[in-house]
Amino acid sequence: MERVLLFFLSILLSACLPARQPVLDMHLHAYAVDSQGPPPLGLCAPFPAFLPWDQRIPYPQSFVAQLKAPPCPNPIWSPQTDIELRQKTLAELERYNVIAVTSGPAEKVAQWQSAAPQRVLPALEFQLGPDSLSVEELRKLHDSGRLVVLGEVTNQYAGIAPDDPKMEPFYQLAEQLDLPIGIHIGTGPPGAPYLGASGYRARLHSPLSVEEVLIRHPKLRLYIMHAGFPMLDDLLAVLYVHPQVYVDLGVIAYTQPRDVFYRFLRGITEAGFLNRVMFGSDQMVWPEAIGRAIATIREAPFLSAKQKRDILYNNAARFLRLTAAQRAAHLRM
Repeated sequence: MERVLLFFLSILLSACLPARQPVLDMHLHAYAVDSQGPPPLGLCAPFPAFLPWDQRIPYPQSFVAQLKAPPCPNPIWSPQTDIELRQKTLAELERYNVIAVTSGPAEKVAQWQSAAPQRVLPALEFQLGPDSLSVEELRKLHDSGRLVVLGEVTNQYAGIAPDDPKMEPFYQLAEQLDLPIGIHIGTGPPGAPYLGASGYRARLHSPLSVEEVLIRHPKLRLYIMHAGFPMLDDLLAVLYVHPQVYVDLGVIAYTQPRDVFYRFLRGITEAGFLNRVMFGSDQMVWPEAIGRAIATIREAPFLSAKQKRDILYNNAARFLRLTAAQRAAHLRM
């Protein structure tokens, strides 16, 4: 009799539990497994310290050495093959009930979307250059349903500011199509100019660099990837003057020491702009980074339960203008 009562009690309790809460990740990548260096690579999340460079050793060699022998007790390791990377990343999306805006080469994104159509929202990594897609090619991708966000726009790595005139046709297209656009404005890997991104400059971390774009294109749905870290004052000024701008947190949620990240996020929150902060894992080749980033938000001691849900889902759902039916579908996943 006792077993029967326990059985029915377990059914009753499970029926009373809330549905598994979905997460919207505004910043995930479908990359080749060797895109960040020869696998496997170990990442400290967070970094315990940003080590100085001894210039007697080439910086790429020094940087990769830290990823081959990460100086922390619990690093996360990249897989060995492209298939394993895709499978493990999609498994993490399933584990945490994540729907992810996924960028990278168009063919990679298509493969990932085919493998998990409910979890992958197709985006496109974009950088001005001789091999970049044209306006018409982007329009065709959008019209075919293969482009829901233009981003990550990585022009910062080439030293190209957001308000560069060469970007104007692409902003016009995004505004015309009501296509959200995510621009990398903020931190990249430490020592980025010495890792091949010779045009990368610290001054382009400033969110102020996007201001003229916003004035010229007031209907543009734009979000700042990596939240312009660490330029907090510049970010607050932009959020105050331009109420249409959102940010995603990106890689800083798990690479920065928690006290540093929390101080930055608290500054945004206390200034009254948390309702425009979106979650982004910036998962590249380390699938476990997704869970580490989510935990950083869920364990933030200064955020209420509602504020955590706003970051992890509600703000992005509003930014993407999801319908009630789409939101309900996410709850059923």
